[in-house]
Amino acid sequence: MARLFGTDGVRGVAGRDLTAGLALDLSAAAARVLGRGAGTARPTAVVGRDPRASGEFLEAAVVAGLAGAGVDVVRLGVLPTPAVAHLTAELDADFGVMLSASHNPAPDNGIKIFGRGGQKLPDAVEDEIEEALAEPAEGAAGEDVGRVRDAGDGAERYIAHVLAATPHRLDGLKVVVDCANGAAARVAPEALRRAGAEVVAIGDRPDGLNINAGCGSTHLDALRAAVVEHGADAGIAHDGDADRCLAVAGDGSVVDGDQIMAILALEMQEAGRLAASTLVVTVMSNLGLKQAMAQAGIALVETPVGDRYVLEAMRQGSFSLGGEQSGHVVLLDHATTGDGLLTGMQLLSAVARRGLALDELAKSMVRLPQVLVNVRGVDKARAATDEGVAAAVARAESDLGEEGRVLLRPSGTEPMVRVMVEAPTQERAAEVADALAATVRERLG
Repeated sequence: MARLFGTDGVRGVAGRDLTAGLALDLSAAAARVLGRGAGTARPTAVVGRDPRASGEFLEAAVVAGLAGAGVDVVRLGVLPTPAVAHLTAELDADFGVMLSASHNPAPDNGIKIFGRGGQKLPDAVEDEIEEALAEPAEGAAGEDVGRVRDAGDGAERYIAHVLAATPHRLDGLKVVVDCANGAAARVAPEALRRAGAEVVAIGDRPDGLNINAGCGSTHLDALRAAVVEHGADAGIAHDGDADRCLAVAGDGSVVDGDQIMAILALEMQEAGRLAASTLVVTVMSNLGLKQAMAQAGIALVETPVGDRYVLEAMRQGSFSLGGEQSGHVVLLDHATTGDGLLTGMQLLSAVARRGLALDELAKSMVRLPQVLVNVRGVDKARAATDEGVAAAVARAESDLGEEGRVLLRPSGTEPMVRVMVEAPTQERAAEVADALAATVRERLG
């Protein structure tokens, strides 16, 4: 049987793949596994969601599953994923549940579970929950059933946390924030205003169906246009559950996750807060980031693609900063998971402190042209062992030398191999990528 948990919780089309019945049963199974540490006390769980319409019935099912299994539930309402992780720790809950499909469209939804302290669950614990899901269990009854209450101060607590972690006020900055019609629609504009910024909010009117629709971190055109139109110093874009942050400079240019990490790493290094002078990134991060960090005396640790691998490496090495090109940035001194609002505030704080435009700060790294070709319908299992493919990659790497990079990566979910090439020019990167893609089709097709 396929594993129920993916790289970021349990996801699917709400009502078809992710039904109310599955949400209820999964919650009850999680209660049995994660409630064991409560001892004689009744375990407590916090539950939050993004504003998708399906989150309403799924929240009801999750709360019913938890309370029916004897867990007291604190309902947080609509909040970002990192807020739920933070409040799991701050409210001393045994675990937390977030209902969101992040940057996916409105019909999708997902269930993400945090352990005590707001930590992501290890694979082994997720496997335990899956096993418990298959086992018959008796629910609580009488005085043992869980109680449900609403926490009206969840947003306020989270905003206060983000502001306390912001090292420099944002007075004098004009900022456009795109909330993706998602979970950040209330908290992101408010936090920015309290930090001193003049704020223009877009994508801040969620109706349950418009989340991520032509807005947010996966659709930056609206933000770029708004930044230029309003003469803003910068723009910040979140995704549906606000665990990501991308940015736009005053001239409308995009500042991606690699550039954001470069700016933050240099800021933290100067302040003595970059643990072991090390930044954790994935293999997809741009070679320009590696070159910039080497020049600044900052080491890089590379992981496979996926924020869980970044987080795992950060914990193992006690590092303080890591993330992905997509804008999923982890600031481990302040958060247990990627936090888009926290990241945006730290980035804008650097702009305000240095008195430089964001596009100037972004020049701390030169982003090499990057071309990604998806080669579909091939035997991805042979990608790492085929001699012809290996020889073609070796030739390309030799030709590019220190000025470029090649990465072949089998897709985790489709019969496809991803060919990524970085080179000094877009034309050169495309030329090498197309040639490698042709070899992959010929050898693995």
